[in-house]
Amino acid sequence: MRLPLRFVRREKMKAYQVTGNEYVSLPTIHEENGSIEGISCLYMQLKGMLEMKGKNGLISPSLFIDGQQISLNPVWKREHYWIPTFQSNALGILFRCTYLAPVGERGFVIHLEVENNTADAHLISIGVQGSWDETLHTVNESIPLETGKQVKLSGWNHMFVYQQVPGMPMISLAPIVSDDQPFSEIDQGAQWWQDGFQYDIYKKETLLSGQRGQLDVYWGLGYEEVAAAASAKEMLRQGYSALLDRTIQWLSMRETYCDDEHIRTLLNTNRFFAFFFASGRTIDTEELCMMTSRSPRYYVSAAYWDRDSLLWAFPAIVQADHLYTRELLVSIFRRQAKNFGIHSRYIDGTVLEPGFELDELCAPVIALERYMNLSQDRTVLKEPDIASALWSILAKIRSRRHPAIALYSTFLQPTDDMRNYPYLTYDNVLVWKVMKLLGNWLDCPECLDEAAQIQSAIESHCIFTHQGKEIYAWSIDLDGHRDVYDEPPGSLQLLPFYGFCSMNDHTWMNTMSLIRNDGYELSFAGHTIAEIGCKHAPHPWILSICNSLLSGNKDAALKHLQHTSMDNGVACESVHEDTGECTTGAAFATCAGFLAFALTEMIG
Repeated sequence: MRLPLRFVRREKMKAYQVTGNEYVSLPTIHEENGSIEGISCLYMQLKGMLEMKGKNGLISPSLFIDGQQISLNPVWKREHYWIPTFQSNALGILFRCTYLAPVGERGFVIHLEVENNTADAHLISIGVQGSWDETLHTVNESIPLETGKQVKLSGWNHMFVYQQVPGMPMISLAPIVSDDQPFSEIDQGAQWWQDGFQYDIYKKETLLSGQRGQLDVYWGLGYEEVAAAASAKEMLRQGYSALLDRTIQWLSMRETYCDDEHIRTLLNTNRFFAFFFASGRTIDTEELCMMTSRSPRYYVSAAYWDRDSLLWAFPAIVQADHLYTRELLVSIFRRQAKNFGIHSRYIDGTVLEPGFELDELCAPVIALERYMNLSQDRTVLKEPDIASALWSILAKIRSRRHPAIALYSTFLQPTDDMRNYPYLTYDNVLVWKVMKLLGNWLDCPECLDEAAQIQSAIESHCIFTHQGKEIYAWSIDLDGHRDVYDEPPGSLQLLPFYGFCSMNDHTWMNTMSLIRNDGYELSFAGHTIAEIGCKHAPHPWILSICNSLLSGNKDAALKHLQHTSMDNGVACESVHEDTGECTTGAAFATCAGFLAFALTEMIG
């Protein structure tokens, strides 16, 4: 489950850069020195994520001037909102480092450049060094793999290969550099073999005034030694410039422009973060799948929620790439359909945490509609796994209906916390929408009739008079009990967004006025970030900013975004109401998707 704030492990916030592609994630590039703390990949047979880490850096860029190692003081920027690069200037020597995870490749490249801007010649060494200290298996929690770490010299890349082989191959990482570069040398150090997992790869040359040098280190990832080394060599053969140009072209085609530079940066950075950290290909089966986040910094990383993936991240991903999204949808319905609506699952579709959530059962249908609206592709409904799953979803929804009244119950609410009363207004609005969609797709008049009955039941039972005004209840039990509440992960703010009512609906307007008023303890009215929180994490949620963007509260939401740093520009769960700094849920990839989507909808 998502832990309430008082139970969440609060880490000291460091500033990280991130990048990645379908196969590999670089979630922890330390801004202070450019060190990559670890790299991670998805692994279907292990139901989650593997991460290779170094205690002092798995990969750290290095610069030596006349034999003296120079402390780097990086100045960062993100090329095309996704390619981290920094430069450092010391003693008149300019040093640049770029982290490129080329789209479609099973690995990444560290590109180093150096320029002598002094009047004298200097002996310069540039390279990367580090150590592999542990491999972690992560699904929410990280567990060290205690056995099977190997390092060996390999003829496949004329260097070394790291392999996790606990009886059989599991993951392998291999570097390679061009073997025809002048002045290039590889040195693992005098003790590298006996120490086992330390290395130092560098290029040394004397640069005259005005001269430049560079070194590209390609890192391939694979199931075992040959796959990893071959992946690195394939990138080497293409060359850094070609890989960079291809990736820039891919990113450029998916960037959204707006005049406000801050909003433009937030939108595109979070879109790419959602694309590559809320979805990806597994290293062992090459299947596309979705998850909360591929970053181990998110407190429930590498697991799957229907709601998070399909209501939040999916809209941004489908805006970016229709073909990718179609494959993603088919894969999700094939793997996850059996347990649609169950609290959380592994990436292979089996149950992680039991407990029924009505909004999650509705999410796959709503995602299908969004895909078809944007792609104009209705053939996806004929996919066997999707066609059969729609009837299964309908049957599961019907099993939650009250015997006499067209309202549907849930066990957990959208924060994954236990509900007070079984019939949530927001959840039933989703069921109303799903019934209309299934009625059309499945040629089911009974579904269309049920949708009308749900609307009537919500209006009859989920609206009540509070403080002299009609409002929507958060939840009810049909025995006269109800509560006044809201949750950003499934907010009453979104009723117009889903088409249930208009933004001029007086009941909805009264409800919004109530939950945004300073009399409502979780409104944070009067604070710098005056957005809504909830008991799960009692600070303003970034999802609430998204909800505001989609529900006519655009100006306030944009103002809030100007005052929050979130997680170094990437969406997190909640922020402090006065400082705007991340309080819970760093590196929240599915939320990043909803933020990018909401900003895109606002821009139009």
